[in-house]
Amino acid sequence: MSPLSEIDTPMTPTELRASASLAAIYMLRMIGMFLILPVFAVMSRDLSDATPALVGLAISAYGLTQAVFQIPFGLWSDRYGRKKLIALGLLIFAAGSAVAAGSDSIYGIIAGRALQGAGAVAAVVMALAADLTREEHRTKAMAMIGISIGISFALSMVTGPVLTRWLGLSGLFWIIAVLALVAIVVLFTIVPNPVVSRFHRDAEARPAAFADVLKNPELLRLDFGIFCLHLILTATFVVLPVLLKDRLLMDTATHWQVYLPVFVLAMGSMVPFVILAEKKRRMKTVFVAFIGLVALADAGFAGLSTTFWGLFILLYLFFTAFNLLEATLPSMISKIAPPDLKGTAMGIYSTAQFLGAFAGGAGGGWLHGRFGAEAVFVYCAGVAALWLLVAMGMKPPRHVSTLLLNTGVLEPGQARRLAEALRTVAGVAEAVVQGDEGVAYLKVDRHQLDRIALGNALTLPITPDSTTLTPEGESNGLTRY
Repeated sequence: MSPLSEIDTPMTPTELRASASLAAIYMLRMIGMFLILPVFAVMSRDLSDATPALVGLAISAYGLTQAVFQIPFGLWSDRYGRKKLIALGLLIFAAGSAVAAGSDSIYGIIAGRALQGAGAVAAVVMALAADLTREEHRTKAMAMIGISIGISFALSMVTGPVLTRWLGLSGLFWIIAVLALVAIVVLFTIVPNPVVSRFHRDAEARPAAFADVLKNPELLRLDFGIFCLHLILTATFVVLPVLLKDRLLMDTATHWQVYLPVFVLAMGSMVPFVILAEKKRRMKTVFVAFIGLVALADAGFAGLSTTFWGLFILLYLFFTAFNLLEATLPSMISKIAPPDLKGTAMGIYSTAQFLGAFAGGAGGGWLHGRFGAEAVFVYCAGVAALWLLVAMGMKPPRHVSTLLLNTGVLEPGQARRLAEALRTVAGVAEAVVQGDEGVAYLKVDRHQLDRIALGNALTLPITPDSTTLTPEGESNGLTRY
């Protein structure tokens, strides 16, 4: 079967099992991170030594340690094995949850949350997914894991308040610890073992390429964007549960009655704009407009959140914008990053995301204690306005997607000539062939892609000594699969 024909084949049962089970592990861990978000600002009042600044730090402490350890965990997994590192990270995460569960002091919660973040297995899960899927289907596996993040956030917002009412804050952290242990069971009973584990440029960070990514101004704009988005999200939830409790007199256990309809409406409302951005090729217009919507929503929180319906509408606008931006930013990273540096670009992007969460919680908590809730929302609106100015200068992203093809191992000259041939195909914007890996990394416009010409380029024999692609049937010594 040719590499191109494999694009149209479905994922194998093993690939589906690997993708679904790894998405489940990712989701179980992210639920553990998010469960306290809608309740902690209120429930922390019963902790000794709690101040608004320390509450914000407790909410976001995981972000700092996650940012520090997520790339090293991925690198260590290349040396020591994927499953071993995932299991170690989940055990660290469970230990952090247990520390938080057993503490009645805000300092114990901060220590537990920081330890949770140190179990930074996200990059390792992505690398294992790459080991277990063919290049042609890797994007589908990554998409399943990405969807699991959105599901985990929504579930956490709805179930966190209910579970806290039944179990209390300590019980909530014990539930989080159990979820991590369940994820370990899934890892060793359902996730297949990879036949070969190797480095994947599309899924893993390569430290030697950091400079190439960091000097790309368009990628830096997106890194700044995800930093701002998660700063705003975390800072907002430092004070939002308090507003629901104190201003609207809603019991914490009933907060889900606000979050559930808001999420359902927001998810439905963002779909037409995603279509406009992707199908109608108005990505920059939609992207910039929704950054502005985040700024307006947070400015509204500062002055219009004194009634139920006022707060409900502002939350609806905020989460419509947040969900769209959260989905659009990694898509734009994929479009802009060189095809063989996608994993490195995503590693830096994820680090910026976690640093933003840490800065949002720490900064939001300090502002809340010093100047009140309105100051936090003004701060978030200001950050969004700054992000808007930065984003307005971006170049409209190309409407391309990543396509990986298995070429078989090639000599350097063969890889170079194949890349040159692939770049001549209509619809191929970029092509990098790593001969030692046997992978062609392409950026393609799927609407313009000449699949016949691409198939011909992939099946034409390439001799090690020739300077051009030779006609079909001549001696070449190269086996394609």
